[in-house]
Amino acid sequence: MTAPTGPTPSTTPSTASTASTTSTTPTPSTASTPDVDVLHYSAFTTRPDGGNPAGVVLDAAALADDDAAMTAVAARVGYSETAFITERDQAARRYRLRYFSPLAEVAFCGHATIATAVALAERDGPGELVFDTASGEIRVETTADGDGPPRATLTSVPTRSRPADPGTELEPTLAALGWSADDLDPALPPHVAFAGNDHLVLAAATRERLADLDYDFDALDAVMRRHGWTTVHLVWRETAEPSADGSAESVVFHARDPFPVGGVVEDPATGAAAAAFGGYLRVLGLVGGQTRVRIRQGEDMGRPSDLLLDVTPDDPRARVSGQAVPIPRTGR
Repeated sequence: MTAPTGPTPSTTPSTASTASTTSTTPTPSTASTPDVDVLHYSAFTTRPDGGNPAGVVLDAAALADDDAAMTAVAARVGYSETAFITERDQAARRYRLRYFSPLAEVAFCGHATIATAVALAERDGPGELVFDTASGEIRVETTADGDGPPRATLTSVPTRSRPADPGTELEPTLAALGWSADDLDPALPPHVAFAGNDHLVLAAATRERLADLDYDFDALDAVMRRHGWTTVHLVWRETAEPSADGSAESVVFHARDPFPVGGVVEDPATGAAAAAFGGYLRVLGLVGGQTRVRIRQGEDMGRPSDLLLDVTPDDPRARVSGQAVPIPRTGR
């Protein structure tokens, strides 16, 4: 995701309660506009009531030149993002993928990429997919094992990370969050990390600090728009070191992602931020070999999500994996 430039909805409160996921309450069903069918998936989960919901339009060719129509569809769906396939090369399994929040187009969105890849795998079979996005080429490998939903692994564009400026970036963000410098983990310094778009990474010193999130929506929105950030990626490190064999879930972080620039109080699963976080870990030298990080997100919102992040010291790209499931239609 890239920070939208449209106005924040007037219905959004200036001080946000983290109980809400979006500025509107979406209905978990398949929505339609003329010539457009919207599928509803939840990404980074195996349960429809977990993870991060996304709209998926597998055939949006009729809307390819109509940004206003895609924004309107995304607003009607009401999720943080809806993904639109506007061009396709079916034989090559290559697609032009665009993402829209209820406010505006965004350059890259991880959870909507995972949702779209799983929807394609369910329709056309597993295998490699290539998505051409505003942030660059994103390759996604989809697999289907056993009776569970397909798994998708996206490979990000090259990542980067730099220290946050204490005066212009860190101080106003902490003020908007209601945090102090003492709430931060001194071993994990604040950075602005990139994997298609920018995210401010702040590490909480305690799980309690991460859980107690009640921020000033308008103030954080203003800081993020000023610096072009998509989310503030708040993390807490549960385990300090990877195991010797680099096994799955050997490093565990918990995360929360305020997203006021998209009119959303908080994202329950943020694949783009997870990829950027991989770059952060790499730049800080916290990746001693091929390392898998498990990110638990959405727990404090009642939508638990699991993201697997793979990082290596010699590759600036990050790989983010997760499953996705359709959200059942109701009342139809």
